[in-house]
Amino acid sequence: MRGRARAGDEVAGRYVLLERIGAGGMGVVWRANDRRLNRMVALKCARLDDERAVERLKAEARNAASLHHPHIVAVFDHVEDDEGCWLVMEYVPSRSLAQILAEDGPLPPEGAAAIGWQIADALEAAHVRGVVHGDVTPENILVTDEGIAKLADFGISRVTWTDATQQSITGGVQGKPRYIAPEVANGEPVTRASDRFSLGASLFAAVEGRSPYGEAAHPMAFIGRAMAGRIEEPVRAGRLTGALTALLRLEPGSRPVAGDTRRALGDIAPPSAAVRKLHALAPATEAGADGAATEAGPDGADGAATEAGPDSAADRAASDSAADRAARPGPGGGPGPDSGHAPRKRWIAAGSVVLVAALAAALLVVRPWDDGSGGAAVADDKAPTSSAAGHASVRPSALGDARTADPCSLLAPAALKGFGGTELATAYGNFDRCDILVEGPGKNSSADVAATFIGTDVETGTQVRTRKAGNVTVAEEPLDGDECDRTLRLGDGNHVQIMARRTDDASPDLCAMADAATEHAVSVLADRGTVPRRPSAAAADSLAAADACALLTPAALARVKGVDPADHDADFADWGCHWGSSSGDTGVDLVFDRNSPPLDGSDGEPVRLGPKKGFLAADYEDDGTCTARIVSRTYKDLAGEPTQELVELTVAGPDACASARDLGEVAAAKLPD
Repeated sequence: MRGRARAGDEVAGRYVLLERIGAGGMGVVWRANDRRLNRMVALKCARLDDERAVERLKAEARNAASLHHPHIVAVFDHVEDDEGCWLVMEYVPSRSLAQILAEDGPLPPEGAAAIGWQIADALEAAHVRGVVHGDVTPENILVTDEGIAKLADFGISRVTWTDATQQSITGGVQGKPRYIAPEVANGEPVTRASDRFSLGASLFAAVEGRSPYGEAAHPMAFIGRAMAGRIEEPVRAGRLTGALTALLRLEPGSRPVAGDTRRALGDIAPPSAAVRKLHALAPATEAGADGAATEAGPDGADGAATEAGPDSAADRAASDSAADRAARPGPGGGPGPDSGHAPRKRWIAAGSVVLVAALAAALLVVRPWDDGSGGAAVADDKAPTSSAAGHASVRPSALGDARTADPCSLLAPAALKGFGGTELATAYGNFDRCDILVEGPGKNSSADVAATFIGTDVETGTQVRTRKAGNVTVAEEPLDGDECDRTLRLGDGNHVQIMARRTDDASPDLCAMADAATEHAVSVLADRGTVPRRPSAAAADSLAAADACALLTPAALARVKGVDPADHDADFADWGCHWGSSSGDTGVDLVFDRNSPPLDGSDGEPVRLGPKKGFLAADYEDDGTCTARIVSRTYKDLAGEPTQELVELTVAGPDACASARDLGEVAAAKLPD
């Protein structure tokens, strides 16, 4: 239909198409004349043979039509004819905020605030009705010459308590990469809180001229930065700085509700005469400055919470939630999310995301994991519990399939924000672990907090304190030098180690960090029962799909004096293997590793090991050892940073480097191309 529609065509015997005024992935927008009422309207169409576009258009009609608000583009009708499905909307002579920025450049803070409070007013009305927009961006904010702003395109919106069809319609996570909320980039559902973040990101772009994730040539770079929480500080925002900072908080529960945002921005830029006139003509709405309304919670009417005027108890609770307190700097003031610096080794953005179809192919290239679910479920603003308390029935905890369990799902940077700036690092070692790098408020005060799967064969000392926490048992080891560990025993016998390790000279409270990370992991297991799955499948050439024990042949191992090829132990998920000897003087360790930035000459002697590049270093692990590190593959992470998957092969015993080189060539020959 989009290809056949022409100016002058008539739709439903009533609407005469005049000119195309826009186009997108889901349809074309026409300016049209409603002959029956003699008024201009906008018609958005989708072909009937494009099921996804038709369902999205119907969702937009259903959700937007329930909203009557001066700052929401009104929906009048939804009609179908033989060739297309049409949405009849209010015609707004305007430019999008994206067009304004492209044509006129960034706005002054007051100009952005004037637009921002109107859109916050629209979001408040939508959220009160239980509708989440899901795609608040400059492209969907329309601004007239008189300065009236309207929120458009509820095509991926959803009703929070009646969402049975939305997941199949949208197929996963929504949102444009430049404005996507960190939790949505990490595969969480779109919520009211993610709408608020996207409003903040849009206003950031309005005054700064770029995304809060900075500039990048590829959309996936924005996703990587969103996943890692790498949000830039505003520099041109002036009086708008406080509001932007609040809206762009990493922890969803600590962002101000739309009503508070509307009031804060309205103080910066009071309504113009045109806006006051618009409000005077508009009928009373469900939300706004003059009335309270009920915002349905995740369970519909039974879970209702009030989002209303400035004295709303729910507003105060949201503004001063535990998550908010956790996000505040510690004593003396901590740095922001971008202030931490990862060590030379291994930094990569985390999590999972399924974007619109245009990005799907790129995701398969750069993401190492995919659970095959086809997308994240869409749920309401339900903050995770801080502990297992309050659960009516506790499900047994389980790891599930070892290779698809996601260690990053058990960590959250927000849980450690009270200790300083945080960076999530998902490639800081083998595939069984995930890390958060913490940069404390003091000089040289950094730490690494890691969650690592360590399987079933685990022993804890008799003097170690244990406690029951929901559906897991936690073993709390005392501080041991530069490290503090907690071990979680799941109901199926598997274990997860939570480690806090000092990486600099100063002395952060390692056990307090380990406890904070443990509490979050316990809450995830209490809510889910099973460790969440990795969000994407291992790439065909990734070591994640390999068996470490199968890379060395018995014949090759027999050439290492004293090593017994039959005497070996496999690590978790077969991502490492160890061969010993009866004397204990010799041995071979082969483990997988990841590294960013790529290795260079400072990491050992560059060597060629069969078809692969490698590095050979004597005494790398210990005296009398030699380590060959084989570069299995190099890829770019979601932030566009080159990252390597490595085989790290260490030989202990006589002629260690000769044996390491020999075994390295054998292993390299078996690696994926």
